[in-house]
Amino acid sequence: MASPVDPHQYTLKKAVNCCGVGLHSGRTVNLTIKPAPVNNGIRFFRSDLIDGKHIQAHMDKVIDTRLATTIGDNKIKVSTTEHLMAALCGFGVDNANIELDAAEVPIMDGSAAPFIHLLKKSGLKKQDGLRKVLRITKKITYTDGDKTISVTPYDGFKVTGEIVFDDTLIKSQKYSLNVNADRFIKEISRARTFGYVEQVEELWANGLALGGTLDNVIAIHWNRKSILNEDGLRFDDEFIRHKVLDLIGDLALLGCQILGHVTARKTGHTQHLAFMKAIADFPDCWELIELKQNGTHSVLDQVVSSTRAAGDMIMPFFKPQPQPVALPEAVF
Repeated sequence: MASPVDPHQYTLKKAVNCCGVGLHSGRTVNLTIKPAPVNNGIRFFRSDLIDGKHIQAHMDKVIDTRLATTIGDNKIKVSTTEHLMAALCGFGVDNANIELDAAEVPIMDGSAAPFIHLLKKSGLKKQDGLRKVLRITKKITYTDGDKTISVTPYDGFKVTGEIVFDDTLIKSQKYSLNVNADRFIKEISRARTFGYVEQVEELWANGLALGGTLDNVIAIHWNRKSILNEDGLRFDDEFIRHKVLDLIGDLALLGCQILGHVTARKTGHTQHLAFMKAIADFPDCWELIELKQNGTHSVLDQVVSSTRAAGDMIMPFFKPQPQPVALPEAVF
């Protein structure tokens, strides 16, 4: 069977770096994205910690989904991973080591575009290793009240997002795209995070969103009819485009690309994590396959059968975690 996915793994040609502030901590953060070997995946290193341990960017490392996606292991944690992870996934990076000197990925302008700029500056290096992908064979659905997310079989990676708000500005928005580098860069990467002004003020009062400014957050006016950012919106439907960006970034924590159509309605980081757990719970609905080069086309070669053992292998079971308190959906 032919596949639209490049069969080879990719890393960066050279290290690239940037400096910004953490959205919630307000601290200055220096970040470097470095090349990594085949089958390394994405790993975060905290250079400000003595032991130099790393955290694998994987769903079994997620420890918090309030306001942003946070991964952690023992005393090490990295928060607000979703925009950088979306950029790496959208640009086609399989293996990279991320070094940062604080506990939060810098927010930059509130989108994935600055990270895409860095990745373009480096360029991609093709590696000898072959990609493994998760091919969906049957529909999987996760429901949380009126929030739903599902995946169905599809020849490629397609994402459809929908949001519904009771205000004049956002209302109901829906966006869908087949995820590839060109479309991600042009249509999704520049969409910024957003929140209602009074919610941002409440976060400030509670010691959160300390790095949030009009330079990195779309602030929705109290009247719900306009935004406070003088430069306006980058897209008429920038809100749903950013939600799609978040979804792509969170799903990258599966550790391999999905071959399927993911549809999400009114979801956030908490539902994205629960959905990935649901995928692990239904191994009869997918196959783990390795891409092979066959002339000018890549073909699929099943390497793991659809069994509970397969689910254990690619997505380890979680230790029970306290359920985070749901925050208003419009916030970040």
